[in-house]
This record gives sequence, structure tokens and C-alpha cells, in this order.
Amino acid sequence: MREIIVCTFLTLDGVMQAPGGPDEDPESGFEQGGWQKPVDDEEVGAAVAGWYADFDAMLLGRKTYEIFVSYWPKADPADPFTDLMNGMRKYVASRTLTSVEWRNSTLLEGDVVDAVRELKASEGGPISVVGSGDLARTLMRHGLVDEYRLTIHPVIVGTGKRLFADGTVPTRLEPVNVSTTKGGTVVGVYRVNGEPDHDSY
Repeated sequence: MREIIVCTFLTLDGVMQAPGGPDEDPESGFEQGGWQKPVDDEEVGAAVAGWYADFDAMLLGRKTYEIFVSYWPKADPADPFTDLMNGMRKYVASRTLTSVEWRNSTLLEGDVVDAVRELKASEGGPISVVGSGDLARTLMRHGLVDEYRLTIHPVIVGTGKRLFADGTVPTRLEPVNVSTTKGGTVVGVYRVNGEPDHDSY
């Protein structure tokens, strides 16, 4: 059984929208795009590179696919991520795209939940959901996420799309590896571990 791993960057207040640049995703009037770079550091890059080395494929929603395909095929070949991103198998979930042109990309057909269940049952290694908040939340609602790999950066933006938005299914997480970089970013790996317990003091 292949595992689905949600891998994303978050602000301290849980926003995942447009970490990479001011124009990356201005949906709903979001004006805080590009929040990650000013608070990023080399330790974060090293951790994320290690995460990607584990992945056999990426699972992308339409918006993230379009952001990536506009950048990575033309990215600096000296960047070690360029070959990794272009060479890795990509599965794209979209109700509007009719084809995907990025190398090693496959457009999932039919219901996305059914398609991801089939992927999980297929041969291969872990599949990472990169960004793709709408897709990640859909998979969470259907119990298809096995693990979260998150970088939580020391910045608050106050508004924007959140990974764990209202309506998220209550879930207990088991910390696997959690550390803090010198720049103050929390780098955490958390396994899904059933429903949360409740108690009182």
C-alpha cells in the first residue's frame, strides 16, 4: 500500500497560500504572497530536499500544477531541485484540464477520491501532495492522508487559505521528527494516528 504524504509550507497562523511569490496565488484578494523567502533558511531547504528524496511521485491539484509547470521546465538546471521536479512522476487532479504536458505527468480520470484510492493500492513508493490545499483537504476528509511533513515559519499573515481550515476532520497525530531551525522554523513530520482523545485537568 502506497502512502499519501501532505508536504507544505505554513505560516505560524496556518496559512499555506502563495508562499513562493506575490503573484503566485492572489485569489480572494490575498496580498501577502511571497511570505516564505524572507523567513527561510538553509536548514529548511536541506530538510525539504531530504523529504523529496523519499517520494516516488507527486500528486498535484490544478492550481499547483499550473504554477509548477510554468516554472520548473524552464528552471535553472544548476538547481538540484530542477531535475528532481521535472523527472519525478506527477499525478494531476483536475475537473477542468483535458491534458497535461509536463514531463512524466498523468491526468487522473474520474472521481479524485476513487483515483487516489487506486493509486494507494498500486505498486510503488510514497506519493507527496505538494501545496494543492483543496486537494489535500478533500483527501483528509476521506481518510486518505497517512502523514504530514510541514515547515511552520515564524510569520503571521492574518488571512489566506489554510491547510487545516474549518471543517477539518479531528485527527490525532504522532510526532515522528520535529525540530526547529536557527531561523525559528519548525520542521515537523507527523503520522496520522486515529481520532484525538479527550480528557480534562
